[in-house]
Amino acid sequence: MARKKQVSLQTIADELGLTIHTVSKALRGLPGMSESTRRLVATRARELGYKTKDQEEGMSAERIPWGYTKYRRFAMLIIGDTRFHRLQFEGVSIRMNELGHSVYPLSVPPGLTQGARFKAWLNENELLFSDGLFLTAALPEWMENDLLKQPLPKVLLNYPPDLAEVDSVIWDVEYAVHRSMEELYRYGHREILYVVDIAPMRGFHLRWKAFVTSAQRLGLYDLTNPGLHMISQAVDRNSWLDDLCRKLASGRFTAVISAVPYMSEWIAAAAARLDLSIPSDLSVVGMENEESPFFPYMSRPLLLVREAGERAAELMLRRIANPLLPYEHVRLRGAFQSGSTIRSI
Repeated sequence: MARKKQVSLQTIADELGLTIHTVSKALRGLPGMSESTRRLVATRARELGYKTKDQEEGMSAERIPWGYTKYRRFAMLIIGDTRFHRLQFEGVSIRMNELGHSVYPLSVPPGLTQGARFKAWLNENELLFSDGLFLTAALPEWMENDLLKQPLPKVLLNYPPDLAEVDSVIWDVEYAVHRSMEELYRYGHREILYVVDIAPMRGFHLRWKAFVTSAQRLGLYDLTNPGLHMISQAVDRNSWLDDLCRKLASGRFTAVISAVPYMSEWIAAAAARLDLSIPSDLSVVGMENEESPFFPYMSRPLLLVREAGERAAELMLRRIANPLLPYEHVRLRGAFQSGSTIRSI
């Protein structure tokens, strides 16, 4: 990997056809350019191994080792093959490669059970001989608990269990719900339907808790009644859509918060069935990991999934280099993308 002494601001500027001044401003986070230009500069600088003095000092201040350190290889446990997990892995992998290490994904086979079968699977994949484990969301609770007890460095890309002694990082879904509620309220919406099963994972429950807290803060006390919303498990899609259509057809709700990725597709299907136009008849805020093909200009809080992976890599190396430091739980807060699926009333 190229070192900073081999790459200058002029190198980056020449490659991208920009001025040194623009490149410098982009890398220092200063205003005066489009976000696409800023990302372009940052991406190329990372590819070339360029670090500003502030970045070097920041790594040192956080006690994160980089450059000319012992090569390490880490494992990342993943349930299923989704874009959501690929984003997390991409973030971890990019950052680890920059810092001179590697990470490999390990998919948990369907139907794996605890006990002897799980131990055999760990041994077969030599998982406990890796330099550290990244544990992603959606792992079964028993598996997560077992892996958290293993005597090697770990970082959890999820909200941690109450008593877990582990470094963790997550895109802050509670903050995202609060931002969504504030945005809808600012546009005049007072009757807001919350849509998602709140039971499966810790993050789902925390989303609902944030919705209730936000409704109370805004004086929308009627919205705190669980029976008003779509928070039960969607065992059968057709019956679930029927229930959603009944709620939307009542005419009470002017807006919907789709609180997990891909749920906006179901809301779009229900709206189409009722001949409701988005946003003319119904405003929608989605919590998508990326831009939705159904709503290219979705109004949504930005969930920093890839960035959480990058931060997880830094936490892992920090833990290895400083094993006695206190554990950290990091929440990454993204901005709200206004989009075009909210109307003012």
